[in-house]
Order: sequence, then C-alpha cells, then structure tokens
Amino acid sequence: MDKVRIRGGNRLVGKIPVSGAKNAALPLMAASLLTSAPLTLMNVPALADIESMCSLLTGLGTTVGDQNGAMGTELVLQNLNITNTEAPYDVVRKMRASVLVLGPLLARAGRARVSLPGGCAIGNRPVDLHLKGLQELGATVELTRGYIEAHTGPGGRLRGAKIAFPTVSVGATENLMMAASLADGETVLINAAREPEIVDLADCLIAMGARIEGHGTDTIHIWGREALCGARYQVVPDRIEIGTYAIAACITGGELELVGARAGLLETVFDTLSETGASISETGSGIKVSGPEGRPRGVDVMTEPYPGFPTDLQAQMMAYMTRAEGASMITESIFENRFMHVPELSRMGANITVHQASALVRGVEHLTGAPVMATDLRASVSLVLAGLAAVGETNINRIYHLDRGYERLVGKLRDCGAIIERVAENGSARNQVA
Repeated sequence: MDKVRIRGGNRLVGKIPVSGAKNAALPLMAASLLTSAPLTLMNVPALADIESMCSLLTGLGTTVGDQNGAMGTELVLQNLNITNTEAPYDVVRKMRASVLVLGPLLARAGRARVSLPGGCAIGNRPVDLHLKGLQELGATVELTRGYIEAHTGPGGRLRGAKIAFPTVSVGATENLMMAASLADGETVLINAAREPEIVDLADCLIAMGARIEGHGTDTIHIWGREALCGARYQVVPDRIEIGTYAIAACITGGELELVGARAGLLETVFDTLSETGASISETGSGIKVSGPEGRPRGVDVMTEPYPGFPTDLQAQMMAYMTRAEGASMITESIFENRFMHVPELSRMGANITVHQASALVRGVEHLTGAPVMATDLRASVSLVLAGLAAVGETNINRIYHLDRGYERLVGKLRDCGAIIERVAENGSARNQVA
C-alpha cells in the first residue's frame, strides 16, 4: 500500500490550479440519469470517487466518454434507456455519494434498488431524510437486507409535495431536488441546504430544462417536467481544495495563488484565516494567500452548514492551529467521530485535548515528523499539512483516502516547493504524481 513521505520546513510559493469540485461533480453525474440525452460535464476532477460513480452509472446502462479539455476532464454521459435499476453493494460501499442515484432512478424508471451507502468512517450519516422525502413525493420505500427498495405508485410518476427537513442535509436536498424535477406538480423543499454544490446542481438541472427557483436559500421550489433534455455544463471549483491549499500556504508561512478560486465560495474560511494573521487578496485569475509572519494567532472555530465554517475543513484548520500562539477551540457540530486525526497529530507533538464535540488546541513551537496513519479523506490531508510544517520526516500511511478527494495533490505541492513524494510499499518512489 502506498504512503506519502514529506520532509517539512519549506515555504510553499507558487501557483496551484484549482480542480472542479468532487462534491459538485458526483450529483451532476447522477443527474444524467434524468434524461435520455447526453449530459456533458466540464472541469471534472480525476479522482477515485469519480471513477466509482462512472462504474456505478455504467452498470445502470449509461455510456461514459471522457477526454481532457482545457478545463480539466470532460465527461459525456448518456443513458438512452435505464437497463438496470439496482446499485449493488460492491460499488456503493466505496462511496457514500452513490445514494444520489436513488432519486433520479425512481423519478425516471419508477423503481430503484440501492445498497445502503459506505464511504469515510466519520460517524453516523443516515439516509432517513432521503427516504422520508421520497415517501412524501409518493414513493413506497422499504429497507430490505441492506438495500433501499423503492417504487412509484400508479401512473409511474412521483407527485410534488411540500417537504420540511428537520435538519439541514446536503445529500437529501440533492436527491429530492433531482427526483422532484420529473415529478408531477410543484415541490417545495423547506430548510434546504444552501451549499454552492446545491446551487451548481440546480443550475445544471435548469440547463437541462428543469424549472427551479430559490436555490442558494433555505426554500427551494421545483416545478416538475415530463422530461429533461441534455446540456453542457462546467463544474464549480472545489471550495474544499481551495481552503486546503489556503491553509497549506498559512501553515508553511508561504504564498500561494490559487488559480480559478472564487472568494465567494469560502468567505467564512477566509475571514477566519485573516484573523490568524494571513493576508488574502483577489487576483485576476484567482486568490492569493500569504501566511502570517511568525506563528499564527489562535482562533476558535465551530463547523456549521453553509455559509458557516465547513466540516470538511475542520481537520485542516486543526492542523494549522497546532502551531498557533495561545489556544484555540475547534467545535464539530455536523458529524460525530470526526476527531480521529487528533491522536495522529499528537504523535507529531500537537497538544490537543478532546471533550465530546470540542477540541482544545494549545499551540506548540513546532511539530516533529513521525509515522502516522490516515483515517478518512480530510484527516488524511490534515496530516499532509502538518507534515509540511513539521521538523523532520513524516510518513503518512493508508493514503488511498487522498485519491478519493484531491487531484494531483503531491504534484501540486511539489511544484510549489514541498519536499514530498508518493512511495510504494517497498520504499521506492512512484513515477506518477498523486
């Protein structure tokens, strides 16, 4: 199994091109099931999760063509006839986003059998809001031997409904927005998620002929169509990648221009980084982030639904705060069990005390390189950030998580001065850049 080896201490300086957002591309790919016409997606990142979704869609009768365009990989997806309505465990277990085929399959084919999803082990993330919402749209839903089995009633179409989410859920908002785009009548989603990925999906559905209003707010209106058409659509830049590399600049005291980044995607994060002493400015092609002179100032952070601080940047922010002056409190309000990176950061000399959903981080003068183990996607990259700032060598094991969410991570960091390489199990450096 591969690992990443880092010798820390170098300032990162240069330009990093921002990839398309994985968390936007996956629901857009699922949306291709809503039409028999081709859906062309531009700026799709080359990641393991994208490959998994391609495999899943192929099994449902979708043809997938890809080529490298000026804005990253371009995928052409077309499902003339849904030949299979089952998303099997062997595919779905690899990636939680696989459950996003449930709504489109049900809306277009009238039935679906989808395995309960897998993905990162960062706590309980039930799909009950997805299922309850589909039932309110008129579907019959059962859980049988690890599978979600659903079908529509007489007439084969879902019916529009008013659905109020008890808690904000990105995945449920996406699944129901797609299902409602082919339902009979108007659907209103109340307490809907507002993330940029939600807006991106709605804009793509509108390009496919859907009628949607209110996306980006907590109330979304969808008027169902009998059919949708094809479209050509560009995936939004990855705000989590933007935030990760912004923190990389800060933790190394470097200066990076994030090409293609949009400030509006991460206002809360950039405000927080500015409080630590970082300098952030817009350029003609993206955003420039300069780390603070000396150690950063400690700040408190609480993860919240958008536009609050993203849970997917909590681990990276914690790695940054390990070297802050003073103490900072990191509170995780979205997922339980998302502090699995704490013991690994502690192996590198971090001083962190966890109490329930909060972690008190007391900054230290420096971190020290050590062998560590990745536990999930964002925890993995937090260890990379810590390794970039640490004294000595850090070896990060179980890095297959990184392949799920960061396109060319090693290559992008190396291009900006990091001493980093991907190493095979036998200790030899890999030729490819990860």
